[in-house]
Amino acid sequence: MTLWNAVLLAAIVCVGLKAVGYLVPPSVLEAPRPARISDLLTVALLAALTAVQTLAAGTAVLVDARVPAILVAAGLLWLRQSFLVVVIAAAAVAALLRLLGWAT
Repeated sequence: MTLWNAVLLAAIVCVGLKAVGYLVPPSVLEAPRPARISDLLTVALLAALTAVQTLAAGTAVLVDARVPAILVAAGLLWLRQSFLVVVIAAAAVAALLRLLGWAT
């Protein structure tokens, strides 16, 4: 199997799964348990994506200026600051740490 065949097969499977999703009755999706699972799954996937983008460098774990920036962003989000303030503060922390030479 070539790479393009694998990509084509994956695309067909994804379209098939999406089509099957439309066949599920709304009463099943609106039940409390599936609704709660879908809400938590979204948060878990976003957290995993954030962790991979923050800590991964190939196959190694890399701790650099992004980690304190994420911690500052999480703290500001916990304090319910606006998204613009969170982004600017996290970027400033990362830039300051890199400027001082404390992180790469």
